[in-house]
Amino acid sequence: MLRALFLLALSCLLAPAIAADERAQTQQQLDATRQDIAELKKMLGKLQEEKSGVQKDLKATETDIGNLEKQVEALQQELKKTEGELERLDHEKKKLQSARVEQQRLIAIQARSAYQNNGREEYLKLLLNQQNPEKFARTLTYYDYLSKARMDQLRTFNETLRQLANVEQDIAGHQQQLLAQRAELDTQRQALVAERDKRQQVLAKLSSDMKERDQKLQSREQDQADLSKVLKTIEETLARQAREAEEARQRSLLAKQEEEQRRKAQALAAATRKQEPEEAPKKARTTLGPVVSSDTASYGGAFSSARGKLPWPVNGRLLARFGDTRGGDARAKWDGVMISASAGTQVRAVHGGRVVFADWLRGAGLLVILDHGNGYLSLYGHNQSLLKSAGDIVKAGEAISTVGDSGGQDSAGLYFAIRQQGQPTDPAQWCRG
Repeated sequence: MLRALFLLALSCLLAPAIAADERAQTQQQLDATRQDIAELKKMLGKLQEEKSGVQKDLKATETDIGNLEKQVEALQQELKKTEGELERLDHEKKKLQSARVEQQRLIAIQARSAYQNNGREEYLKLLLNQQNPEKFARTLTYYDYLSKARMDQLRTFNETLRQLANVEQDIAGHQQQLLAQRAELDTQRQALVAERDKRQQVLAKLSSDMKERDQKLQSREQDQADLSKVLKTIEETLARQAREAEEARQRSLLAKQEEEQRRKAQALAAATRKQEPEEAPKKARTTLGPVVSSDTASYGGAFSSARGKLPWPVNGRLLARFGDTRGGDARAKWDGVMISASAGTQVRAVHGGRVVFADWLRGAGLLVILDHGNGYLSLYGHNQSLLKSAGDIVKAGEAISTVGDSGGQDSAGLYFAIRQQGQPTDPAQWCRG
């Protein structure tokens, strides 16, 4: 009975240590996930700042386009006014031209009439015969006035036409200048529209990147929630095991008290019957003597001595090496390796140990974690199926899972990693070849 109680107490004492190790490992994973989330939030902040800057530039560009549109519209209105003025002046010019033609016609009629009324003969008579000098002087004066009036009228008409031609030429030049300005504004507007389209494309890309980052952040936060659940389960297990250990201790203490009372009673009875008092205690010491602990040896021995001697868990080609950039993101690095292998290929333990985790986990799919003792763990992820359960003891080379593409992988392959005191270490330094 005492041996059974001793074994129970020993297992209760060892269980919290094992669970504490699992809790520490899970806490490290949770801390790493929180760090990734913090970095992603920082990246989202930078993208948001960049997006805000692009939006400000877009606002300025579109504002400039709006101002140019107003200028173009004003120029177009000015061109319409100029064209209207040209039409009015052209109409006025036509009226003046018609008036000039009419005046020319009237002048011609007057000239013919004067010629017909006076006649060439009478005019010659005046010159030759010098009849009536007074009448001759008046006639000459009349002819002078009439000739001057006609010449003045013609000069006025010609000056008007000249001014109209100059005005028309000036307006045409102004119109040409306005057209050139409008063409320049159209060119600027096209350039600004092209710049706006470019900035809109950048803005769309930034929005897409932010959406992708946000989705990744949500995924990381979900990973954190899952790890938090695992950590909570471990904490509850530790609390339960602590309670059980305390209860076992109390039962052991009670059993010892009962045993002590029994020995005293036997000693008293032996003294009464005059028997040897040491007989019962010797029997008790014989019952407790053979109890030893070999838990450490059962979990694979010293893993540290196997550096450079371990086999790989599967045969295949390395798709990703330790420390390589992961997924094109310079911030993310591989903390293990990816080995290409056909789906269904058996995954073998690289060293003896105990299965401490065998379940599906976000980002790793179906995952097996082996504890090799002294803070050494080996991880096998993205499996198709799990052949072992948590708590199982496995030997080196024993099949523990099969290769798959769980966890959202595009193709079959094995994620293999080694942890030393919670820190990632390069599997290539531990495995042969």
